[in-house]
Amino acid sequence: MSKKTNKFSASNFGNEVEATQENTFYFGKQNFKWMLIGLAFIVVGFLLMMGPDANTVDGKFDPNSWNDDIFSIRRIRIAPLFVVIGFVIEVYAILKRK
Repeated sequence: MSKKTNKFSASNFGNEVEATQENTFYFGKQNFKWMLIGLAFIVVGFLLMMGPDANTVDGKFDPNSWNDDIFSIRRIRIAPLFVVIGFVIEVYAILKRK
């Protein structure tokens, strides 16, 4: 965080005016840490949602069968919860001040 001072003379007033310009970035290290944690939660949530579709048995498509694994607790409760928690962490990381 450096401060630069620009000195310029005002032509109308004939005196020297000093203006301070700060080069600051809104996000700090803590913000980026929380953003990475939120992104990790989102990725883990989507990875937990992966699995065979409804008509897959032993890795092969079979239109005459039904796979109940699409309704597992992991895929319909835990994985979306991880994704929502990840988005909440992302909002916190964006709104958190340095």
